[in-house]
Amino acid sequence: MPQPRWMMPVLRLAGVYNLLWGAWCILFPAHFWRLMALPEPNYPFLWQCIGMIVGVYGLGYWLAARDIARHWPIVLVGLLGKVFGPLGFVQAHVIDGAVPLRFGLTLLTNDLLWWVPFFLMLRHAYRVNEPRRLASLLDASPPQPPELAQALTRATLNTGETLDALASRTPVLVVCLRHLGCTFCREALADLASARPSLESRGITPCLVHMVADDHAENAFRRYHLADLPRVSDPQKHLYSALHLSKGSPAALFGPLCALRFLSAGLLRRHGVGTLAGDGFQMPGAFLIHRGRVLRAFRHQSAADRPDFCRVAGIA
Repeated sequence: MPQPRWMMPVLRLAGVYNLLWGAWCILFPAHFWRLMALPEPNYPFLWQCIGMIVGVYGLGYWLAARDIARHWPIVLVGLLGKVFGPLGFVQAHVIDGAVPLRFGLTLLTNDLLWWVPFFLMLRHAYRVNEPRRLASLLDASPPQPPELAQALTRATLNTGETLDALASRTPVLVVCLRHLGCTFCREALADLASARPSLESRGITPCLVHMVADDHAENAFRRYHLADLPRVSDPQKHLYSALHLSKGSPAALFGPLCALRFLSAGLLRRHGVGTLAGDGFQMPGAFLIHRGRVLRAFRHQSAADRPDFCRVAGIA
């Protein structure tokens, strides 16, 4: 699906607006407060820091505008900021009475103006990246997802043996990850690192499945001390298909739960957000597999779901 022609200029306009607004805050930190007839802040450098953040968003919008379907996380984070900003104003004005109503005029051009176009951009990204739900009517024999036994045999670990061979010797907790820049993927890696001693003490081997080149994944896993675990690079998502992990719906990827959990995992626990590395619409899951059979399974209903890996392995 081609990107609608209006999207690139609109997102770049948003980028230019952010750059100008940020520059205004940095170069003239007192001007805004004078226009609002409000006392100037005691620490103008804090207002300048806000301008710097806004300007960086503008650069991100400009770079993402050429291929929004690929760089949709930048648009998503921007939209979340434009939603949370007005909510913060309601808190500050209505509940706390800390700022006058005229302060909210900035919301019109900073936030509210962009809600509809940013939402449409995200909807476009989902439609581009969602899987084909129906085979072509001209194809009498559409390709079928691989069976589990075939997928396990085809899945080659970084050690050189197959996942089927490993799971024949010992129970394996197979953790199929989202894209490696995902906040919740990073949180899952941290949780798995915490659960690893308990799993291995029971003879259960964790195995990571990802969608990127192995050297890229190894660097990401090293941060969580998991680089020595067996892992499978599955860019074609054969294992994901065999384990019935589908693409996420808009609610599963962008819903309120994801936004709230992002505040917890991304900001409070400092897992942050990385670059898109894999299919951002692919849902994750965790499976206890032994001798060709799935013994226990956890399939995410939301990208923000947080499985208990010990419970999935049946040892909690």
